[in-house]
Amino acid sequence: MRIGLYPGTFDPITLGHIDIIRRAAALVDRLVIGVAINRDKGPLFPLEERVALIEAEAAKLSQDIGTEIVVHPFENLLIDCAHDVGAQLIIRGLRAVADFEYEFQMVGMNRTLDNSVETVFLMADATHQAIASKLVKEIARLGGDTSKFVTPAVQSQLMAKFV
Repeated sequence: MRIGLYPGTFDPITLGHIDIIRRAAALVDRLVIGVAINRDKGPLFPLEERVALIEAEAAKLSQDIGTEIVVHPFENLLIDCAHDVGAQLIIRGLRAVADFEYEFQMVGMNRTLDNSVETVFLMADATHQAIASKLVKEIARLGGDTSKFVTPAVQSQLMAKFV
């Protein structure tokens, strides 16, 4: 069984993330969405809310695509998370050249820790390349319309944070 791991903080999950999940699910038999517990980033959504939002979106995708998609919170090294879930692939989405430089370093470190786990990069669809969770939160905080960047369910939860 081919298992892929798509890690991130998903604070919140965006249409860009969903695009990568949909495309990644076509490459594997099981896709694990690793929700990073990154206290340094100071997430807007607590872990439980991020997991619930992702599970709701993943359930729809899993049904449409036919690939098992599971959500797995983690706080350890990414390579250790890959081992924990039995992943042979780490899937990363790229939006711009700046993303590549950081990801390139991460791949090198992960390959040094365990060269049996491959990293696959998926370029964000052109319609989603500008979407960043950080910017979506800023737009919401300032009362802007986030409907072009997140699903209606996520938008509702996002707007509730700034009421």
